[in-house]
Amino acid sequence: MGRELEQTLREQTPRVLAVLVRRYGDFAGCEDAVQQALLAAAEQWPAAGVPANPTGWLVRVAARRWVEQWRSDAARRRREELAASRQPPGPNPVPDTEDTLTLLMLCCHPALTPASQIAITLRAVGGLSTGEIARAFLVPEATMAQRISRAKQAIKASGAQFSTPPPEELPDRLAAVLHVLYLTFNEGYTATSGTALTRVDLTAEAIRLTRQLHDALPDNGEVTGLLALQLLTDARRPARARPDGALIPLAEQDRARWDTQAITEGTALIGGALAAAPVGPYQLQAAIAALHDEAASYQATDWPQILTLYQLLESLAPGPMITLNRIIAHAMVHGPAAGLHELAAAEADPALADHHRTHAVRAHLLDETGDTDAARAEYQLAAQRTLSIPEQLYLQARAAALPH
Repeated sequence: MGRELEQTLREQTPRVLAVLVRRYGDFAGCEDAVQQALLAAAEQWPAAGVPANPTGWLVRVAARRWVEQWRSDAARRRREELAASRQPPGPNPVPDTEDTLTLLMLCCHPALTPASQIAITLRAVGGLSTGEIARAFLVPEATMAQRISRAKQAIKASGAQFSTPPPEELPDRLAAVLHVLYLTFNEGYTATSGTALTRVDLTAEAIRLTRQLHDALPDNGEVTGLLALQLLTDARRPARARPDGALIPLAEQDRARWDTQAITEGTALIGGALAAAPVGPYQLQAAIAALHDEAASYQATDWPQILTLYQLLESLAPGPMITLNRIIAHAMVHGPAAGLHELAAAEADPALADHHRTHAVRAHLLDETGDTDAARAEYQLAAQRTLSIPEQLYLQARAAALPH
């Protein structure tokens, strides 16, 4: 399946699922029917061409699949009359903006654990595969498959309706939705596997959905902070890869290629949020991104302020990648030896102990101290442990460039 077709199907997934769930209310059955429709499209469209109305085509096929499954169980469930009263949607069902956001909220139902909320939303709305979600969570794929299956069963058992949640549930649902959009963007910005460094379909979809959320909740500081973070981060994308696809690290990027319009918008958003709303983790990350984007060079970056922000961020929302980034900032302020000391302590966290980024950071710091042999070995270990081909090539090149 070509990349353009794959992107089209990924974009259609939440739209089609929202139509079916609104009509039938059976999340698990609708999700299965949509997956079957997507498979049919992947088989038929390359030869027949993409229909003029791909959403309508997918909804019709998915609706037929759902009705067929429903009817096969009708005798047991005694619901033939209801099935007969439900006709497939018309040929041009175009869901409005609210449908996708309502689907996001449904996937973040309180009957699910936070991890399951994020996993099922990444699958149903973000369009990520089970393997991609597993890598985002740093868990085995089989574990994630079970988590998604349990999540669909829990949504069905809860009797959840396809509607906006009551006000008392909104804060918890919103936190899960923001986390979903954050993870979706991150998977797109630095793909965890494959030959491409970035997946613009995912970053664009995450930004699109976050803009919708910001339009609905313009005074929410964390919604604004996440949108600012996405824009400020995505602004660097044009300078992140060489013509052959090889990764270019932040320190070596041509900042003239950064998207100044996105930087301007993101900086304005985070400036307004920090001035008007309680500070939260997404705002802090956006503030860090703004400091990077506003610096004339890597060396001119305000590393002491970035370190302070990471220390605050780690106290509010601790996590392995936050810790690793805080260690990088610590090394930039206090030197590579201090960074190595911090890194050794951080490896007590199993999520960091053998992560490829931990090896890459250690390799860089060892290189800075002059221990090129140890640095080379760490770069090679890092290359072995990442599934991203651009990252592998970059890490291997760094290892090869070190003097013997």
